[in-house]
Parts: sequence; C-alpha cells; structure tokens
Amino acid sequence: MFRIEIDREACDGIFACLARDDRFVEDETGLATIDPTAESVISVERSDERVIATVDGDYEDATLAARACPPDAITVQEEP
Repeated sequence: MFRIEIDREACDGIFACLARDDRFVEDETGLATIDPTAESVISVERSDERVIATVDGDYEDATLAARACPPDAITVQEEP
C-alpha cells in the first residue's frame, strides 16, 4: 500500500502523469487528480490545496508519473 499526493497549487495541467498511470485523471478545474473509481484506489481525499490517495497496486507506475511531472507536484510514499 502507498500514498499519492498531488500539490494542486504546483500542478500546471501538463498531464504528463496521465500518460504514465491511468489512475491519474483531469478534474473539472483542469488539474490532475486521482480517479476514485480506479481498481487499486482505496480512498481519495481532496482539498483546494492537495489530493491525497491511498492506493494498493502498481507502485512503479505511480513513481513514473511523479517523475514525469515537470513542476514536481506529485509525491509517492510507501505506507508502513
């Protein structure tokens, strides 16, 4: 299990993350978010500043998405 965090203030809508991991989607404001209906997504909390998702599944795709993000708006951390 791991956590994906998106800093919505840093996200600029380039969407390189969407090409790397299909759990990332565009929200209604034109920024990246996590699809709460995606198979491996356990929970998603969203505020104006952040999206925090708990995920069980492919860690590698999430880390590729984070590395592809030009403004470094995505962090991925393994949960203990």
